[in-house]
Amino acid sequence: MPEQVKARRTVVYEWLDERLALSALVEFARHKTVPVHRYAAMYYLGGMTLFFFMVQVLTGILLMIYYRPSAAEAFESVEFIMTSVAFGWLIRSIHSWSANLMIFFATLHLASVYFTKAYRPPREITWITGCLALFIALGFGFSGYLLPWNELAYFATRVGTQIPATIPFVGEWIMRFLRGGERVTSATISRFYGWHVAILPALMTALLGLHLLLVQRLGMSVPPAAEEEARRRRPMRFFPHYALRDLLGWLLALGVLAALAALFPWELGAKADAFAPAPPDIRPEWYFMFMFETLKLVPGGSILALEYEAIPILGFGVGALLLVLVPFLDRGILRRGRSPGFTAAGVVALAYMVVLTCWGYRSLVPLYAVLGGAGLVWLFGFAIERREPGGGN
Repeated sequence: MPEQVKARRTVVYEWLDERLALSALVEFARHKTVPVHRYAAMYYLGGMTLFFFMVQVLTGILLMIYYRPSAAEAFESVEFIMTSVAFGWLIRSIHSWSANLMIFFATLHLASVYFTKAYRPPREITWITGCLALFIALGFGFSGYLLPWNELAYFATRVGTQIPATIPFVGEWIMRFLRGGERVTSATISRFYGWHVAILPALMTALLGLHLLLVQRLGMSVPPAAEEEARRRRPMRFFPHYALRDLLGWLLALGVLAALAALFPWELGAKADAFAPAPPDIRPEWYFMFMFETLKLVPGGSILALEYEAIPILGFGVGALLLVLVPFLDRGILRRGRSPGFTAAGVVALAYMVVLTCWGYRSLVPLYAVLGGAGLVWLFGFAIERREPGGGN
């Protein structure tokens, strides 16, 4: 009997191998390795981001069964999910918490790739797809924030979609495009819902597929400061050693996510009322807080028909473009194996975002935590920049 079962498995495997080239994949996995050095733990950040994205997809599909995307029914449908559907409140909390954790780990992953100079040739396209994936993740957060149609989300979205209107020439068009009209209405929620469940997931899936393909094709990048150490140490086999460690991280993340969802369930709040005054504590999610606080620092007025508020908005756009183009701008990493100027710029930019984000939550975050966060950014950036004696390029 065991021989018959083994023969059947062989026949099935050969049938699949002939059509899917499984033997080539098995051979590739057998020889794939991961470098081992003191910064190797950063390799797990990308897998963690992928895990939270998969949680988003799964829980989002479950929520779609009951959700109704209209101003008249959205709030009531979410309320029904939380109060009448079995474990509906838990699914919604997991969806909300995993969205925040996905953006958090995506940001950490991008920062680690930036400071370890993993965008060096031939990984420019890998970097670009990663940046675009982070921007789409932020789009997920912005579009999903409105869908419960509660008071806080409604007024925050109204403020958020009003901000681009200050951009010369195209600002009004962008605002109407985002809102689906002049005001935040049922058309806005329908439009955001379409982006959130169809357009953005399709773009994210395509980008992640290309990103993962490039990572598998080119392998893990080794920071210039750790190249000598990586040459001395034996690399780790991807299967099963690295894959099992990645899976362990996913299990730990699932436990933390379940604990957060159960102990700190995501609140729904009050239904949005377009005729009510805006609440005094209107603020965006934490990943947009540094932009929000920057705009609050800008005085009113204009210069040469350009409103002052448009200047930081255009600055954020230019900053995003420069971030995408970093592999083509940083030429020092190719000539000297180091680029302290880009490291310093990254440290300043990240510290600025951390400080302003914490300042936005200053009622909850003490000053020493803000300074400590900025200090950790400084240590993180320049510790990786430091070269080993005799290290390669």
